[in-house]
Amino acid sequence: MPNIKSAEKRVRQNVKRELRNRRNKSMLKTSIRRFEESLQSGDMEEAKVKLSAAVRQIDRAAARGVVHKNTAARKKSRLSRVLNQRLAV
Repeated sequence: MPNIKSAEKRVRQNVKRELRNRRNKSMLKTSIRRFEESLQSGDMEEAKVKLSAAVRQIDRAAARGVVHKNTAARKKSRLSRVLNQRLAV
C-alpha cells in the first residue's frame, strides 16, 4: 500500500479506469460475438445490422483508448471482409 497521499489517489484512479476499460472491452467483444452468431445463423440482413453495431462499438473503444486505432481498423476490416465473402457466395 502506498504511503504518499498522491500515490493513494493514483491507485484509486487506476482501479476506476481499469474497471471502466474492462467494461468497454467486454461490450466490444460482445458486439463482435453477436455479429459472428448472426453470421452462423445465416440471416444476412441481421448480420448487416450487427456489423454496424460492432463497428460502432469498435470505433467507440478506439476513441476512448481501450484499443489502438490500428487494432480497431484491423478488426473492422476483418469483420467486413467476412460479411462480404458470405454475401458474394
